[in-house]
Amino acid sequence: MKAIETALLANLKTFVAFARQRVGDAHLAEDVVQESLVKALASAKQPAKEEDTAAWFYRILRRSIIDLYRRQAAHKRTLERFQQELTEAPSAREERLLCQCFKRLLPAVPEQYRELLQRIDLDEADASEVAAELGLSKNNLTVRLHRARKHLRDALTRNCRACSKHGCLDCMCGEPPAKV
Repeated sequence: MKAIETALLANLKTFVAFARQRVGDAHLAEDVVQESLVKALASAKQPAKEEDTAAWFYRILRRSIIDLYRRQAAHKRTLERFQQELTEAPSAREERLLCQCFKRLLPAVPEQYRELLQRIDLDEADASEVAAELGLSKNNLTVRLHRARKHLRDALTRNCRACSKHGCLDCMCGEPPAKV
């Protein structure tokens, strides 16, 4: 074992305690120290003297802790942005036109499937509640809903052709569009 590895292992508990004070979580501190050890051992620039090893490793460990805080902050910002998007009204860009052909084609879908499409997709009923009302398991309802959507998709493909391949948005098949 090299002198650097020996020095790092000798101070391992001290490094973990140092990290724990800064991150506040014992498991996270251990992870940061482990990540720092990997960086240190893979580094091309290692100290020449064994006495300099601890100071050198503390610099690597501090940078790793800073990186951790940056990742956590970025993750938090992403979650906040996502939460804000969920609560905001659709933007003008998202406010697209949806073809109304499906309303005309809905009667072509078998009755048992048509009811599921109406209740779950159009009326936005809770799938678990619908399954309970119909005496179906959640998995069975999911399968039936998948089949219902496939029936409607096939009917739209036959009727609308190319525009149905792209979600029937801004449809040119002659049916008046409606805002989503």
